[in-house]
Amino acid sequence: MELLLPEIGLLFWTLVAFLIVFFILKKYGWPAIVKGLNDREATITESLATAEKIKLEMAQMKNDNEAILAQAREERATMLKEAKETKDKMINDAKEEAKAQAAKIIADANASIHNQKMAALTEIKNQVGSLVLEVSEKVLRKELSNKAEQENYIKTLAAEVKLN
Repeated sequence: MELLLPEIGLLFWTLVAFLIVFFILKKYGWPAIVKGLNDREATITESLATAEKIKLEMAQMKNDNEAILAQAREERATMLKEAKETKDKMINDAKEEAKAQAAKIIADANASIHNQKMAALTEIKNQVGSLVLEVSEKVLRKELSNKAEQENYIKTLAAEVKLN
């Protein structure tokens, strides 16, 4: 029961000890504790502000990345389109060049055929002229008085020419 009903001396000394501890803590402890709490609060506030700032920067970076990706896709599409156009142009140029070369080869072949034909005709004409001259010379050398003999002689010469 003594603990439930303490004596006045005990209460006094307990109160004095409490007040001494209270004043010592108030003078030395509380400022350090309050300063620590204020520093912690400032650090937490600063960390929250930094986290919010980083969050905004991340959102901005995400938007920038999406914009860069969209631009890259557009550039890729443009490059693919240009490559396809270049390929089609090269194919068309190659086709046109092949057609031109084929036309040139055909024209050269036709010219060669025409030249050979003309050369053959010229040679035939020269041979025919030469034969006519030979026949004429032989006819003129032989002076025949008879027209029938002349015709027989011409027929003989013509038969000889056909045989050659």
